[in-house]
Amino acid sequence: MSDALGYLIKVRPNAMAPYFKFLKEAGRHLDPKTRNLISVITKVHAQTENGFRQYLVRALREGASADEILDALLMAFPALGLAKIVWATDLLLEMDIPEFRPALLGAPEQWHDVMAAGEAKPGEALHRECDGRRLFVYRTDEELRVYDSRCPHQVTDIPHLALEGTRLTCPKHHWAFDIGSGQCIEKGDRPLTRFEHKVENNRLLAYW
Repeated sequence: MSDALGYLIKVRPNAMAPYFKFLKEAGRHLDPKTRNLISVITKVHAQTENGFRQYLVRALREGASADEILDALLMAFPALGLAKIVWATDLLLEMDIPEFRPALLGAPEQWHDVMAAGEAKPGEALHRECDGRRLFVYRTDEELRVYDSRCPHQVTDIPHLALEGTRLTCPKHHWAFDIGSGQCIEKGDRPLTRFEHKVENNRLLAYW
């Protein structure tokens, strides 16, 4: 919910309560995935960026696939028009959600040269940029681990300054992660996205 809606609910509760009751009743017979897909379309129609980001993540969380979301956008073409669909697609690309990567939608994935494998020392986490993607690299005693810098909550890019020791905290909603395991240790319930990797000729390569 936006700060503006929160404000209106606080200062005009009697006026706002019927509105939210109407929305709840209007979608009572819809499953959560369908309800959130429709909300994605309405946010694109209104070109409400924060709302689009919010309901896109909710739709994915409720089981909608990237293909279903793209199909929903294109099926709404008569109402949305190409300009609004392109607007939404620009946001999708900016959010860099793993499920929408071209490789998962039919385009080939590839290996990317991240860094020299020897740069990371045991127990050390590094922040790197590679081919337009930001990553965190952590070395255990046995292996290297490569994580997407995007928070799985609302795909906020977590900056390297958010790393304290092995604790990585997203600045937006304060989900915290153990960089060693990738697991969420505070606020949320989903781990960091971990990329497949390999070492060749002492170079760390990651696959996306």
